[in-house]
Amino acid sequence: MYFTNEIVKEVIEKYRTIWALGHALSLLSWDSETNMPKQGLEERAIARAELSLLVQQLILKPEFVQLVEKASRVEGLNDYERGVVRVLEREIRIMKSIPPKLLAELEKTTQEAMYAWRIAKESNDFSKFQPYLEKIVKLTREKADYLGWREHPYDALLDLYEEGLTSRDVDSILNPLAKELKSILDKVRSLGRFPDKHVLEDEKYDKSWMEKVNHEVLKILGYPLGERARLDVSAHPFTISVGLDDVRITTRYEGFDFKRSLLSTIHEFGHALYELQIDPGLKFTPLAEGASLGIHEGQSRFWENIVGRSKEFIALIYPVLKENLPFISKYTVEEVYLYFNTVRPSLIRTEADEVTYNLHIVVRATLEKQMIEGSVKVSDLPELWNNLMEELVGVRPKTYSEGVLQDIHWSMGSIGYFPTYTLGNLVAAQMKYHIGREFKLEDKIAEGGFEEVKKWLRDKIHRFGRTYTPKDLLKKAFGEEYTVEYFIRYLKEKYLS
Repeated sequence: MYFTNEIVKEVIEKYRTIWALGHALSLLSWDSETNMPKQGLEERAIARAELSLLVQQLILKPEFVQLVEKASRVEGLNDYERGVVRVLEREIRIMKSIPPKLLAELEKTTQEAMYAWRIAKESNDFSKFQPYLEKIVKLTREKADYLGWREHPYDALLDLYEEGLTSRDVDSILNPLAKELKSILDKVRSLGRFPDKHVLEDEKYDKSWMEKVNHEVLKILGYPLGERARLDVSAHPFTISVGLDDVRITTRYEGFDFKRSLLSTIHEFGHALYELQIDPGLKFTPLAEGASLGIHEGQSRFWENIVGRSKEFIALIYPVLKENLPFISKYTVEEVYLYFNTVRPSLIRTEADEVTYNLHIVVRATLEKQMIEGSVKVSDLPELWNNLMEELVGVRPKTYSEGVLQDIHWSMGSIGYFPTYTLGNLVAAQMKYHIGREFKLEDKIAEGGFEEVKKWLRDKIHRFGRTYTPKDLLKKAFGEEYTVEYFIRYLKEKYLS
């Protein structure tokens, strides 16, 4: 039994209504990105704002708060019961800090901003998004102040996505990583084994071809399409867990450079697998989701990069590619492998290679930190973005769409989110080397033996949901916290050995 204490069981019972509202909000969010007609925006924004307000009211209901406080004073709780108390105490603290009016205004503004962002990106016109982002930054700074911070307002926002993460932590990871990555990038390019351009990037495909490829690859990975999961299309690929038995991912089809669609699909599969492998005993409780965004991103980057870009995986799926993409027959497995692993400074984060990806995160983390502290204006972002990209990555955007408008995150109010992507890359490499102590991952990939890999991930990370803090989960699984060591080792072994 996961929950035996009567007080904790009462907390979970009363939480069920809050869970149900979250269930509905997840479905509304998924629909907004995939199916909702354009003119449904106003009503959807208001509906989501009202429901979010209701969630806050229920969490802060005096009887519920008192019950959680009562549970926190009980001695002898097991790990799951302590997890429930910790998660709810944290949510109560956050909800108490943010005035209902600010929460509702942020929800409404971000719903409108996401639509404005799509229009701005499509028309390459930053001015159509600028006023929305200015309002989001203003409201988000207010949010940070209400949440409270010691050294920097950015700390309060980082903590929302990665419990306990601070700007000092982020700087201690990103600054040395940026120097290492520049050195590795220079060596990779000088060796010349991995190309900076591949002819397959220009090969065009019919959407129907890639739909078949994505479905077949998901089948190889064991994604339960139609049973507990879906695959749909959206402007920006994402994963959303409506429930432990209803997890949905999206991908996109651009008609060329097929790895973009396939790697996005595999990436989102990694996110979905985490949610699908959470212990069913945690269903309907506050623990029934991933521990943090950094841990979550570790799962998606593991499958996208460690598995998806490996020579063994390319050989495994080569027959599927050859059967559904007519042009593949002109290329060997080795050539396709090199196509999946081109290394070059590029403009788009989601299409960046493993060596340069985290440099894109440095750009975003630097700018959003400055936005929140007020040292830069939103109107100056496009130029500052372009300058940083040129300095760090070595390329300069020529349009807003390939520059400051490329990501949806700021339109969602997700400021403080980007550093978790780098944490994810670190966790992915960390998992690779710890798996290697128990069995040879490359052999499992080559034979399509993903059940053993998934079981390892479930046992070490997935099944616990939010039972432990991110750092405690890593300590429990690997005896250590976040570390840059494994990621640098992985890059050097793959690209420089």
